[in-house]
Amino acid sequence: MKNKTPTHKVIVAGHICLDITPTFPDNKWNNLSEILSPGKLIQMGEANVHTGGAVANTGLAMKILGADVTLIGKIGGDAFGDMILHIVRSYGLEQGMLISETESTSYSVILAIPGIDRIFLHNSGANHKFLAEDIPQSELEQAALFHFGYPPLMKSMYENNGDELVALMKRVKAAGTATSLDMAAIDANSEAGQTDWETVLKKVLPYVDFFEPSVEELCFMLDRERLAKWQERAEGRDITEILEIERDVKPLADRCMEYGAKVLLIKCGAFGLYYRTAQKSVLRNVGNKIQLVLLGWANREGFERSYQPKRIVSGTGAGDTCIAAFLTAMLKAYSIEESIHLSAAAGASCVEEYDALRGLMPLEELEKKIKAGWEKCK
Repeated sequence: MKNKTPTHKVIVAGHICLDITPTFPDNKWNNLSEILSPGKLIQMGEANVHTGGAVANTGLAMKILGADVTLIGKIGGDAFGDMILHIVRSYGLEQGMLISETESTSYSVILAIPGIDRIFLHNSGANHKFLAEDIPQSELEQAALFHFGYPPLMKSMYENNGDELVALMKRVKAAGTATSLDMAAIDANSEAGQTDWETVLKKVLPYVDFFEPSVEELCFMLDRERLAKWQERAEGRDITEILEIERDVKPLADRCMEYGAKVLLIKCGAFGLYYRTAQKSVLRNVGNKIQLVLLGWANREGFERSYQPKRIVSGTGAGDTCIAAFLTAMLKAYSIEESIHLSAAAGASCVEEYDALRGLMPLEELEKKIKAGWEKCK
């Protein structure tokens, strides 16, 4: 096992919100109309209220997993903002939160209905006003890694074909800090859905060291015609159930690497994780602060199947916790294979609870479960 002591400082910035998840009756449902229809009264369980978004999900998960983390997110001076501050304060990480007196706090209502994929009712609120200048230079100078999440839910980051996002990543790289970028689902009918995301990726990926989108998010950005064909093949099922690595995932990965990604992690839902890394000469540009073992990380490619969870309650935050484990393990000098194993293990632990954090445990505990013969999903 690796040393538990954090040796690198990490900034996790970007989107943060309050997640409100009503608990539905346990019986399985085949379609939405069986449970949600006009005029119907549904007896519900208690609502789970917790922080959401990349800042909370990935940032607090990295804290639990053993990293030295600073959180930077923008909230309103309202009741939802107070609730977020109360939660992050319990981890001792409220200092970096930015409070706007003119914007409201972002929230999501998550409908996690048994048997049906999650439905999100989301308001981005103050996240739309997040800017590159909101990151203190003094924090950047001290950080080895900067992780930014959910630009598709932050207007300032996707308007003008991502100019602000590019400016942010350029500034971070200029400070000698490694960069990491996660995406989010996009409503095709929204302003973000009309953005030319391929152009955004072409502009920003040269300044991104670790890129961790989901396969659906990435396909929406790069090839909507391919995504429509996946949806036809899935026939209402989860898209990741019908994906083939060679046919469906690798063509998207090829384009990411062509556009400048250095370490690519594509989240494929319950199916697992696909990864690919650039050659040694390219990885040298990741930065000296994190000290990647280049021989072990260069020119790697593979697919890691998910671990079997004890139960599946909600997938909320599973992708974020996968990223958290991957980045924390990398910073603690685990090999790429070990980092991928731990990433899959964190995702499996996450889905056992309604929120992203309750099912998590330190990296060393996840490592013990893996070595004890944790069964993989078939």
